[in-house]
Amino acid sequence: MTTVEDLLPDALLERLRARAGGYDERNEFFSEDLEELAAAGYLKMFVPSEQGGPGFGLPEAARAQQRLATAAPATALAVNMHLVWNGVAHAMAARGDDSLGYVLRETAEGELFAFGVSEGGNDLVLFDARTTAVPRPGGGYAFSGTKVFTSLSPAWTRLGVFGRDDSGEEARLVWAFLDRTAEGIAVADDWNTLGMRASQSNSTVLDGVFAPPERVFRILPPGPNPDLLIFSIFSTFEVLLSAVYAGIGQRAVQLAVANAQRRRSMKSGKSYAQDPDIRWKVAEAAMLMDGLYPQIAGLAADVEDRADHGQFWFARLAGLKVRATETARSVVDLAIRVSGGSSYFRGGELERLYRDVLAGMFHPSDDESAHGTVASAWLGPLED
Repeated sequence: MTTVEDLLPDALLERLRARAGGYDERNEFFSEDLEELAAAGYLKMFVPSEQGGPGFGLPEAARAQQRLATAAPATALAVNMHLVWNGVAHAMAARGDDSLGYVLRETAEGELFAFGVSEGGNDLVLFDARTTAVPRPGGGYAFSGTKVFTSLSPAWTRLGVFGRDDSGEEARLVWAFLDRTAEGIAVADDWNTLGMRASQSNSTVLDGVFAPPERVFRILPPGPNPDLLIFSIFSTFEVLLSAVYAGIGQRAVQLAVANAQRRRSMKSGKSYAQDPDIRWKVAEAAMLMDGLYPQIAGLAADVEDRADHGQFWFARLAGLKVRATETARSVVDLAIRVSGGSSYFRGGELERLYRDVLAGMFHPSDDESAHGTVASAWLGPLED
């Protein structure tokens, strides 16, 4: 049986870590990382064994992404988008819906999937779209609009998108996969960010891009929807995203320990690992992370095992994302306080983690949305 360590052995992990700083400094896509991960079979982790993959479920995928993020957070974040679509196909098939089975088959053949969902100013996220989906004769749709934060933009071959069809009496949201070779796709060169730079999550402009009917996989009404697709996207995205930020926090604790042991106090002559204040900060960081690991593992297992959380499913998933990203941010901050002024200089690993971890606040569900979701689960919806 293939393990996480088989897909991501220590030697590969160290090569990824060695390249991460250079990608960040040059604001460059992680091409070498992607090539090595593909060769190792990492991108096929959800592909069933009968199709040539290791047949991982969500718990194993989360562990793998946490491990990858300890070395190269931006690489892990971008690869997440491909893995989310694979995880969605896996979750739906496990519940009797094989409508996205071709995602796993095409992944086995080397296709790379990306997430073209986010739009500027669209705080409804999955429940409505600014992008238009215009029906065409024969059942296909033409998509026009701008998708932002499109990770893997230099390399993806399949883009999962959705848009709004207002041609009928009632609006509909149309989900489809676009092929990279389709006419009307333009990738902007606009990724110049504070952190997560190697992900190269450029904006993608769609101008009447045609999706044939066999690539249209869901048509839903706008607004909150209990459809299996929405649950599968939300659960897989939140768990794998949380795993990436847990990896950042895990690495920050490792660096805090190493730096505390390395630094020596001129006043006492002892290493800072003997300083009570430093010891408290390292312990605090470790305890914060110790509370996060089982939460990710538990919810990943619940998704995989089809547990019944009823009305609390979305609340627990949104809460996990906020807990993971905010915990990681607090832990990186503690690690920097432990490590001293050298961590303030550009080029150090902790300095990069400090910038990378800030991206967590921008992913859905954001802090405000998550608290609203949790409040509604416990208190009921707001009254009109």
